[in-house]
Amino acid sequence: MSEISSNIILVILVTSFATYLSRFLGVVSSEKIKETSKIFKWFNCIAYSVLAALIARVIVFPAGELSESDIFIRLFVVVVSVVMFLFNKRNLVYPTVLSAILLALLNNYL
Repeated sequence: MSEISSNIILVILVTSFATYLSRFLGVVSSEKIKETSKIFKWFNCIAYSVLAALIARVIVFPAGELSESDIFIRLFVVVVSVVMFLFNKRNLVYPTVLSAILLALLNNYL
């Protein structure tokens, strides 16, 4: 086995251990937290705010291939996807597939 492939395997093992250890500790500690507690609501707000910031960053300051698309196309795709999400009983599959198809079509034909 070459040095590069052994390093890749080591990186995969270390990151997998870190990921599953944090998940295990979350499951163990979650038994004591009530969903209605203030700390749970606070963590929930933090998680949603971080997610909203990441989505906004991807839309406003994209990197890679997405940066080649126009901002109005990206905003239009987001609006259409959110509307579809709300009208399809909050199902994530349809808006995700539609956003990929719509973004590809609008970037190729506009």
